[in-house]
Amino acid sequence: MSARVLVIKLGALGDVVQAFGPFAAIRAHHPGAEVTLLTTPPFAELARRSPWFDRVWDFGRPRGADWSGRLSLLRALAGGRFERVYDLQTSPRSSRYRLLVGRRAEWSGVARGASHPHDNPGRNAMHTVDRQREQLRLAGITDFPPPDLSWLEADLAGFGLPPRFALLIPGASPSRPGKRWPGFPALAAALARAGLPAVVAGGAGEAPLAAAIRAAAPDALDLTGRTGLFQLAALARRATVVVGNDTGPTHLAGATGRPTLALFGSESDPARCAPRGTAVSVLRREPIAALPPEEVAEAALRLGGLPA
Repeated sequence: MSARVLVIKLGALGDVVQAFGPFAAIRAHHPGAEVTLLTTPPFAELARRSPWFDRVWDFGRPRGADWSGRLSLLRALAGGRFERVYDLQTSPRSSRYRLLVGRRAEWSGVARGASHPHDNPGRNAMHTVDRQREQLRLAGITDFPPPDLSWLEADLAGFGLPPRFALLIPGASPSRPGKRWPGFPALAAALARAGLPAVVAGGAGEAPLAAAIRAAAPDALDLTGRTGLFQLAALARRATVVVGNDTGPTHLAGATGRPTLALFGSESDPARCAPRGTAVSVLRREPIAALPPEEVAEAALRLGGLPA
């Protein structure tokens, strides 16, 4: 019988993206095992289409009076017969799941009694990727191959994309407005003057931001509310450059390897949570509104290999 391994990563999108490397490392370390991911519904399809998991459970965070969800979680964890668990969420909630899995399973994480504890007192000051790698090293995983993301693709034929474009991601968490840079309309206008039209991506809630961008740069293409995660990754791959706030879609864009400029203010620290990728750059001002659009445009054009 194959060994059974459980990986816990509940969200959010940026954190899931930054776990791509650890996911690949765990899969490579357990080539013959049955690897299960415990996550939440927004990321289930992403995980199911990846090459890293044999099973994906999307009921990792039952809410309130969702007794059916709680029962499903209890039954799955208690009956999973897992030999090892990698808790990459390392939250109080996920640590409590050790009680459901049972003490026979080896546990990598911060739960009390973990067989492979990540007990570095400075762990919360580390970048997420570095913290997770250290956690896995303490559990015996030392090889971290670059994750193959070739499966993260989609058909974009229906979008009418220009031959080259800047992908703009103007949104961020609604509960953290300090992460939203207000200069995207001016940026789009500056890029248009340089011959690089904008394509705006985000959820349906970002439609007003896209409208403001189109008012400043009428040739901009508004795709807010029209793209899922796979389309977003495909857009990033085709973009000349990506510019976005500290938000999950920007992390996803950076992971594709395309030139990505991430904008930070005082709400988050790029030393701990900047996107990782082969062509990621960061600009930061406190507050984020102090970032001049001209500086962002110059950095974006330079990163995209165009004259600034």
